Amino acid sequence: MGLLKAKANTNKLKPLLTLLLLVTAAMGGIFTYQHLQHDFETLEGRTYSWSTLKGQWVVVNYFAPWCAPCLREMPELAKFNASLPSNTKLFAVNYDLKTLSELKEMTVKYNITIPVIVSSQSTTLPMEKPPYLPATFIIGPEGKVVDTIMGELTAAHLTQRLQALRRE
Repeated sequence: MGLLKAKANTNKLKPLLTLLLLVTAAMGGIFTYQHLQHDFETLEGRTYSWSTLKGQWVVVNYFAPWCAPCLREMPELAKFNASLPSNTKLFAVNYDLKTLSELKEMTVKYNITIPVIVSSQSTTLPMEKPPYLPATFIIGPEGKVVDTIMGELTAAHLTQRLQALRRE
């Protein structure tokens, strides 16, 4: 009789265990989906979502190897990146779409040491592609572009502009 009672209890638990298993699988799927979603990826393989960058200042510089002022300002951007103000990130974006290997080769050739975004059809940025280069965009903590600097800049100019925006 005890065996029949144990079997009956097991039969009652099967739907509950099945439901628990389905809920666990669904939650795991949602977590995995959200974890895999990102707005852009850097050449180093780091992925970012604008939602996780909220609360930070983000500087995005568009450049191209055929743009002499862009190449001249790369050491300045590296200097800025070496002493980033707190709560600030810097990224560069090549103006022209390049394959991963082309982009890696270009960064080595031109000694580009700042994080470079790999542009693709799925790359999401909070600004339109600029009409000319170099172009630098400052995205505020709310995730919106708060300033656009068209033309060549220095680390000092970028630092001053960012400090002014933080005071506003």
